[in-house]
Amino acid sequence: MAHSESPIQARIRRGDGSPVVTTGDLAPSEHFIDGGFRPGKSGRTMDVVNPCDGTLFAQVSEGSAEDVDLAVAAALAARATWGRTVPKERSEVLHRIADRIEEHAETLARLESANTGKPLMVSRDDVAQSVDTFRFMAGACRSLTAAASGDYAADHLSVIRREPLGVIGVVTPWNYPLLMAVWKIAPILAAGNTCVLKPSEQTPLTTLKFAELVADLLPAGVFNVVTGDGPTVGQRLAEHPDVDMIALTGSVGSGRAVARTAADSLKRVHLELGGKAPVVIFEDADLAGAAESLRVAGYWNSGQECGAGCRVLVHESVAEEFVRLLVEQVETFVVGEPTAGEEVEIGPLVSKAHFDRVTGYLERARAEGIRAAVGGAPAEGPGFFVAPTVLVDVPEGAECAREEIFGPVVTVETFSDEAAAITRANDTPYGLSASVWTENSRRGLDLPDRLDFGTVWVNAHLVLANEMPWAGFKGSGYGRDLSVYALDDYSRTKHVMHHHAR
Repeated sequence: MAHSESPIQARIRRGDGSPVVTTGDLAPSEHFIDGGFRPGKSGRTMDVVNPCDGTLFAQVSEGSAEDVDLAVAAALAARATWGRTVPKERSEVLHRIADRIEEHAETLARLESANTGKPLMVSRDDVAQSVDTFRFMAGACRSLTAAASGDYAADHLSVIRREPLGVIGVVTPWNYPLLMAVWKIAPILAAGNTCVLKPSEQTPLTTLKFAELVADLLPAGVFNVVTGDGPTVGQRLAEHPDVDMIALTGSVGSGRAVARTAADSLKRVHLELGGKAPVVIFEDADLAGAAESLRVAGYWNSGQECGAGCRVLVHESVAEEFVRLLVEQVETFVVGEPTAGEEVEIGPLVSKAHFDRVTGYLERARAEGIRAAVGGAPAEGPGFFVAPTVLVDVPEGAECAREEIFGPVVTVETFSDEAAAITRANDTPYGLSASVWTENSRRGLDLPDRLDFGTVWVNAHLVLANEMPWAGFKGSGYGRDLSVYALDDYSRTKHVMHHHAR
């Protein structure tokens, strides 16, 4: 294989200095509790930083346990009334929420880009997917099925009722602030629950804007937002005795902490955690198609994506050709600020801490003799930009191939036979997603059963549909987002038996 001998820094396309949003686009910086914005009890604030240049962008309230208690009390008070609404009524509310998001789509997309550094094309897709999620759940909540009612014991009629769980605490991540919030909010409300949500302290702005936009559509207390950090706000949500479930999308470490705390009160836990998706490419695969697909699947949202196709296992006989094709694709990326034009595809990483984490992986890989066929270094100048990278000469068991880097980095390993490829693909603590690339139809049908991942694509990667569940195995958690299975997660079944003998 041909490789560059030194890292290649990204050329950053800078904007003209005009802001992505104005201060008038921001929602109030306070907590949203019981239908309105209110200041935090601590009086303290947290800084929100622009990842394109590291400057202060906004401030929001720093939540306390007392703020969480107020929000949970509001959700508890609203629980009975909202839970008794019929599916048609909840469906109509969810459709109105979808309409409201659609009406303000550009503002939400620009606010998301301003807060996270996402290219506008990514943020607009997030908003569009948010609209579709609400529309799907609006329909799905009206068509739930259960075991048929009937006499399963003589003279006793059995009926299965599906009921809301109650108050759901939600913790969302920084990589998809609006979309991951919606993935939780839509099924939670559709199932008749109320909600208290903690957005990431780094990216709270679109969640607060969403609360502002839908405030008149939901009864007070049904949806609440408390901004703050995990050890305070997240911890209190996980331990609160009146919270019936804690749902989190985040890191494995955060998932463990939440599950550990929730165990004390035996509340349910819904976890969607990290991933390290293997992309297994056989010698008969459409190599050009695989490379083109990974241009999106490996680098979407600057690689800050738990399902990213970031770990390639390619047959040794076609490895050199595949790397050439992938590098050709990666070299065409436009890296820049959201204001630098519609062509920008890769933005900065979300924070200085995450930038240091990703560049640390690259530095250690280089020290281990792993080379960058393209990229491999941070960009010069302000902001948290890292060049889109392909790492090659990656040995089995290398840190960069086992741990979730969560940046614009794809690693390439080689294999010689099918059994070894499947063994190595499964040799990871994660189990969120994987893909197989082959033109052999029998192999394409057989191998997904042998891969220990919640989603397996064949000749595709990172294609999602609201009708299908997104869920992981092993260290990737056990919550199910999207589809009617999410409604199952956020509800409970009750058996009611009537003795009707006369």
